[in-house]
Amino acid sequence: MHSLRELYKIGKGPSSSHTMGPYRAAQMFAARHPHAAHFLVTLYGSLAATGKGHMTDVAILEALEPVAPVKILWEPSHFLEYHPNAMLFKAFRSDGTLAEEWTVYSVGGGALSEGPGKEMSDGGDCYELNTLADIIAWCDSNGRNLWEYVDLCEGPAIWDYLQEIWETMKASVDRGLDAEGRLPGPLNLTRKAAVYHVKALGYQPNLRSRGLVFAYALAASEENASGGTIVTAPTCGSCGVMPGVLYHLAKGHAFSDRKILHALATAGLIGNVVKHNASISGAEVGCQGEVGVACAMASAAACQLFGGSPYQIEYAAEMGLEHHLGMTCDPVCGLVQIPCIERNAFAACRALDSNIYSTFSDGRHRISFDHVVEVMKQTGKDLPSLYKETSAGGLALKYLQK
Repeated sequence: MHSLRELYKIGKGPSSSHTMGPYRAAQMFAARHPHAAHFLVTLYGSLAATGKGHMTDVAILEALEPVAPVKILWEPSHFLEYHPNAMLFKAFRSDGTLAEEWTVYSVGGGALSEGPGKEMSDGGDCYELNTLADIIAWCDSNGRNLWEYVDLCEGPAIWDYLQEIWETMKASVDRGLDAEGRLPGPLNLTRKAAVYHVKALGYQPNLRSRGLVFAYALAASEENASGGTIVTAPTCGSCGVMPGVLYHLAKGHAFSDRKILHALATAGLIGNVVKHNASISGAEVGCQGEVGVACAMASAAACQLFGGSPYQIEYAAEMGLEHHLGMTCDPVCGLVQIPCIERNAFAACRALDSNIYSTFSDGRHRISFDHVVEVMKQTGKDLPSLYKETSAGGLALKYLQK
């Protein structure tokens, strides 16, 4: 598995796979052809189907246009075999001849790949163990916690990086709570975080707590939808779940930054296991791979903070993912707004419930997290493409038929 730096990325929304990934790819291609006369970019599958709503074209143009004129072609019904988020970049010389063509895939969370076994990572594998069962066995035999395995594999520099991730998460919530008005796009959706926050403060403690989690998750998600700076956890579309939970627990229970960073490390392991063994791309496996994985990560983080054993943490993460199995990715109008924002708020609360349920137990249960990851991967393969970030079915279709 790669470093947590590849999972937690700081960038601008609204989509890690449709905005951050294409922008990064376009930057790389521009750097290879600083003297190109013009570029031709073809977008396939999900990238073409919902790219305009996710501002894919804006991201590509921002990276390439400073070098040369750009033409973008959209092929929403053409899916390349390796991954539904495919791009073909072509650079041309002044005499019209082709300088290079490059096929690259945006595989989720802002990550890129050139095909099977060719994921483009800033660094190599730093984790020897790739399943949660093996990692927990290591913890058991060495008397260590999950975050200590991260420390062993990543080295001490990871903690400065996770501190930056935590500061960025908090800032996205703070900005979202302060912002009001309409989100960009044709849905004319109104921001809700500030209103939910004010209303939550007026309730008694039991309801106030739940309302605040809603507000914090909404705040980060609405920042993402407006193109603000957020953290992929594990994606832009699911970026509100982890901040919603951690911001609430840090404020409500006075957990230190050190403990929050340990929780981020544990959550990162959960996300990394899914990314390595299945997928975190909504275009590949549906929203179960985005909001479902975010819920599993936040469930593990909460359990870590409240003193759960590695077995209880695994159980919390298993429930967080299991109860999102089969969730479709069908964004209305191709925007990361409906139902995405609301799903982040509900998943944050479900993560807290998963923590409570697991800590009431001894951590023993029949279905392992690793098995749920396998099932999630197969379920994603079985889902028709219209339910995997194409806005061709489900909620998106019904909305358009109104």
